[in-house]
Amino acid sequence: MEQEKIRTVIMRAGTSKGIFIKDEDLPQDQNKRDKTILRIFGSPDIRQIDGLGGAEPLTSKLAIIGSPSRPDADVDYTFAQVSYVAPTVDYSGNCGNISSGVGPFAVDEGLVKVKEPFTTVRVHNTNTNSILVERVQVVDGKAKVLGDYKIAGVPGTGAGISIDFSDTAGAKTGKLLPTENAKDKIQVTGLGELEVSIVDAANPMVFVRAKDLGLTGTETPEEIDSNEKMLGILEEIRAKAAETIGMVDDWREATEKSPAFPMVAFVSPAKGYKDFTTGRQIEEEEVDFVSRLMYMQIIHKTYAGTGTICTGAAARIEGTIVNEAMKQKNRGQDSVLRIGHPAGIITIDVSAENDTGKWILTKAAIKRTARRIMDGYCYVPQER
Repeated sequence: MEQEKIRTVIMRAGTSKGIFIKDEDLPQDQNKRDKTILRIFGSPDIRQIDGLGGAEPLTSKLAIIGSPSRPDADVDYTFAQVSYVAPTVDYSGNCGNISSGVGPFAVDEGLVKVKEPFTTVRVHNTNTNSILVERVQVVDGKAKVLGDYKIAGVPGTGAGISIDFSDTAGAKTGKLLPTENAKDKIQVTGLGELEVSIVDAANPMVFVRAKDLGLTGTETPEEIDSNEKMLGILEEIRAKAAETIGMVDDWREATEKSPAFPMVAFVSPAKGYKDFTTGRQIEEEEVDFVSRLMYMQIIHKTYAGTGTICTGAAARIEGTIVNEAMKQKNRGQDSVLRIGHPAGIITIDVSAENDTGKWILTKAAIKRTARRIMDGYCYVPQER
């Protein structure tokens, strides 16, 4: 047989699109598995013309779903970011948007006991060894698709899916504040010493003030992605943060060895700007602060789900760059935060408390929508 058939589901989950495959349908040998995944996506190739990838980071994502390896979980879920510029499959972190498709997938595939109108799915994310609790709307035994919940960056509306990420504090480093500091300083070529905040919730992130980079904080994806000098500065900040928290031994190796995580974001106080996808004016009063997030060395066109968790956590920790950028009136722990991103606004219900000098994430919930787009078989050529 020249080509192998692999059962495949394509889902739009949050503001990302990914391929969902059961663990049992992939090779168990890791080297063979990665080679198979690269062929499924058509990587490496900037168009991914010979596979299912969408030729950009937000559409080159994989969810591997398997039987639970923890007694407190219903399913195991492993996230993989598949590069289209290098033969790399990155398992170093999770994707919050793709996570929102795991609960509906588990319901539709009969992997959990289904209850109507809501089914709770406890998802063990193996990348971060944490439990995500997803509340999925169900109708006629399947995950509900139609609804009135709107998320910025996705046309139309859908059935809301709530996801609790509160178990993800210290997901990669074991600490909400990996350096135990609300702010640190790093040296950046051409800029000198910069203040940053490194926070680890859902995925680790490094935050910097937009003004310290000579930016407004409301730049469009095109403005950043066309600025080679700024892309280099932001990647250096990200890489040096990766070295600081031990994800790589040498920051110069971060782009190759850990291209996705930590993520880097630049933030600024609330201000008005235009949604680059629709042209709608977003007023200063609609957001608590604005942020632009980099992912896989280019700007995220909306905002990552795990990035939302980490940014929200940072906003609640006194003294961080994000906390200082937030409107004073919304620094209370009981308010829902509104983050302004390039395509609109994302909200998060998040709170943290200081217990004798140690910050604890007590709540971190976001709401997304997801839907199955197709299912069937992907054909993978077999090497002779």
